[in-house]
Amino acid sequence: MDATIRELRWGDLDDLIDIYLHLYEERGATGSIGITLYHEPPTRASEIAWFADLFRRNLEGTALTRVADVDGHAVGSCTVSPSGSGPNSEQSHVGVLGILIHQAHRGHGIGRALMTDVLERCRGTYELLRLSVFSENAGAIRLYEQLGFQRCGHIPRAIRRGSTYFDADEMVLTL
Repeated sequence: MDATIRELRWGDLDDLIDIYLHLYEERGATGSIGITLYHEPPTRASEIAWFADLFRRNLEGTALTRVADVDGHAVGSCTVSPSGSGPNSEQSHVGVLGILIHQAHRGHGIGRALMTDVLERCRGTYELLRLSVFSENAGAIRLYEQLGFQRCGHIPRAIRRGSTYFDADEMVLTL
């Protein structure tokens, strides 16, 4: 499955919102998907507002989002935003990374391709990237470590999903 890695486009709105909202179905089916969600799915209107803000921040250069495209559809995205309260913050040298891949496209190298592209584009903008990952998400942790991230912290019971708790690991990469 070949994916093209490209910039975020306004036309990605529906695909990316659908991928995110599908996570709630996955959570209902498996209970242990490795991404933090709200207790209840957000409304489509709130997701459109989220996307509009992300798109604006990409246009302004205050966020970097790259999209994996398969056959003209976004199947995943990777975003880095500055830590802290923006470009004038004492933490603006630190980027916070988040990645999302549609369930049907996981395990095909798309996450690696997205992250490799994003990491290269972050050099010169950020000195350090950080991310948080479910401690049980061995596949994601393995990928992050292969790309140079190192675990720097462990948060027990960081996520509560109903009556079940999940630990999280914090990871960093010096660019």
